Amino acid sequence: MPRLSDHFKSRQPSSIRLASIKFAARQDGTQAVNVAIGNVCLPMHPAMIERLHQLGRTFSDGVVKYTATVGTDECRQAFLNVIAASGCPTEGLHVQVTDGGSQAMELVTLGVCGPAGSSERPLLLIEAAYTNYIAFASRLGRATVSICRQLDDDGRLSLPEPAAIEQRILETRPGALVVIPYDNPTGHFYDQETLVELARLCVKHDLWLISDEAYRELHYTGARTSSVWAITENEVSGITGRRISLETASKVWNACGLRIGALVTDNLEFHTQCVAENTASLCSNSLGQHIFGALARVDHSALQDWFSLQRAYYFKMMQEFTRRTRDLKPELIVSRPDAALYSIVEVRRVDPNFDAQDFVLYCATEGYVELNGKKLTLLTAPMDGFYSVEPNPGRTQMRVAYVETPERMQVVPELLTALLGQYLQRKMARI
Repeated sequence: MPRLSDHFKSRQPSSIRLASIKFAARQDGTQAVNVAIGNVCLPMHPAMIERLHQLGRTFSDGVVKYTATVGTDECRQAFLNVIAASGCPTEGLHVQVTDGGSQAMELVTLGVCGPAGSSERPLLLIEAAYTNYIAFASRLGRATVSICRQLDDDGRLSLPEPAAIEQRILETRPGALVVIPYDNPTGHFYDQETLVELARLCVKHDLWLISDEAYRELHYTGARTSSVWAITENEVSGITGRRISLETASKVWNACGLRIGALVTDNLEFHTQCVAENTASLCSNSLGQHIFGALARVDHSALQDWFSLQRAYYFKMMQEFTRRTRDLKPELIVSRPDAALYSIVEVRRVDPNFDAQDFVLYCATEGYVELNGKKLTLLTAPMDGFYSVEPNPGRTQMRVAYVETPERMQVVPELLTALLGQYLQRKMARI
């Protein structure tokens, strides 16, 4: 038989999709509460829903053509409009529409850094980092370096001091720094002051500043909305022309399946070459662009109302999960619910030798809890794939996504702690 490439031979499923893939083969009547994948179950913004209902009339002749590679004018304007609704200036920004945020990650990785050992500099990640950055860098043969945050026993995540980040920059000479202000996977919130500090380091050491703003406006600390586009030249002289943001319809707009995202930059050369690179992919899907384009015409006050609704929905669930899980199992560390729609559950105080991936596979393939007359299990994402350092802090951590309905999310603490108890008993029995 013909041979697979070494890359394909070594490829394992993403930590995010692992549990779902394994559970799909299970045939014992158990139902899964799936909080492994950030697959939002809420309806889209009303303007987008209206566009969805009108698709039959808009494309009544049955013709669905390619769009320009850069995207439709309306869809690009929609991304600028939602950035402006967060109070950021948009003059001088250039938009390339992509197949979801994932393609934007791939393009930006190609655009700002190079392979190990080359004259092009690596990508600097703050870990835990969204696993797709690591996966795409591996796929593309691009080099990454990292610096780690600390998850304290009280659930607080803290960045290294600026001096430590600067030292890491001096050691590794990266070409770009990736920040996720409303962080996936941790729920950590980078306030505007923190972004300004990081921007100063990028200017000082001639780095691109890449801000993944997929969850912009989903923050719960009472601080103002933060964005790379809110940084001014008065605050950071020289920041203009080195900023890139990643945008998506998936999260704040509840449209994961549209697969519409964008790369936004204030650097015309980067934008021009990004479009040139993306011509190989032809364009993003026409129907998704048409639906998301509805936001180009929504006024900012209405968009602010939408942001408030999304924040209220997630914050209540995150608070309840954090409180209930800590009540049921005080030794567990649950990250603070500050932003995005994720929490980390850390098991190191329960079992320093805990294997999160093995636990996730146990839940997916055989573990269950009888609850209200149903056999239920819980699917989470092991965190080892969100780190590239050794020893890997993710070995004892799982990510929980707040994507099931509120009613189903209410049972997650009970499922988690019960399944964890089963797993640890089973482990002890084997020793």
